[in-house]
Amino acid sequence: MTGAVAIIDYGSGNLRSAAKAFERSVRALRAETEVAVTNDPDLVRRADRIVLPGVGAFEDCMNGLTAVKGMREALEERVIKGGVPFLGICVGMQLMATEGLEKGTWPGLGWISGAVVRLEPRGGLKVPHMGWNTLKFTQPHPLLANIPDGEAGLHAYFVHSYHLATTDERTLFATADYGQAVTACVGRDNMFGTQFHPEKSQTLGLSLIENFLEWTP
Repeated sequence: MTGAVAIIDYGSGNLRSAAKAFERSVRALRAETEVAVTNDPDLVRRADRIVLPGVGAFEDCMNGLTAVKGMREALEERVIKGGVPFLGICVGMQLMATEGLEKGTWPGLGWISGAVVRLEPRGGLKVPHMGWNTLKFTQPHPLLANIPDGEAGLHAYFVHSYHLATTDERTLFATADYGQAVTACVGRDNMFGTQFHPEKSQTLGLSLIENFLEWTP
């Protein structure tokens, strides 16, 4: 495997931790792959894989992405038209939705049908949801290959107050239990998104990143 992974810098997220996790996975695979953190749409257009991280409020992240001149167009060109493998992380995953309902109604990228809504856990659990949870896979996906789920499975690290409520069950690939079924993974075609942070999720996260690096949708 060769090529370049573009991790998009639009002023949101701990990009260094994401880059380090991808670099570690590249070494584990002994791949000749460059990992670049960039806000240059031209580099994104040349990338073989694209990662969109994000932390904070939906509106702020969407505005930040739109403010990088030419970046949204580059994403549409490469991900939607070009079919390049794409991974959205946390709010980067939420931006794939039709809209976000955090402090108003804000349009998303419209790649996954559904709205980003506030968590409403039962049993007095607090929001934000912060900590480690196992996953329940709702259907198989190459990025989830060889990752054990269920109560005895690996744990993923979450920190969020909202999640993507999908309106098409075909786009939902994993949930977590936090007083409700929390959307953990979504996807379609060449796109995949995780509500949790794979770069902070140790064995589970590194396995998912390695699967992404080898994914040929």
